[in-house]
Amino acid sequence: MSFIPGQPVTAVVQRIEICKLRQCDNLILGFSIGGGIDQDPGQNPFSEDKTDKVNGWDMTMVTHDQARKRLTKKNEDVVRLLVTRKSLEDAVRNAMV
Repeated sequence: MSFIPGQPVTAVVQRIEICKLRQCDNLILGFSIGGGIDQDPGQNPFSEDKTDKVNGWDMTMVTHDQARKRLTKKNEDVVRLLVTRKSLEDAVRNAMV
């Protein structure tokens, strides 16, 4: 995804709702968390998937630890994600040709 600073950005997003698994007193998310503004994007095999929001909170400029804390909050049984996926953008772009 490329953009020009100061210009509007158009993105194809996907809404995802995840119900955490309850195991005794623990809530399990069910996937690993990678990325964050303090991480090397080359080390994340899913770096083309960007989590824009988690339960309404902007995640575009957070560290890995901030993202992990937001996703694993103990008092939230459901996580609602807004995700930008390059594969979705490519599919929409190809459908318009």
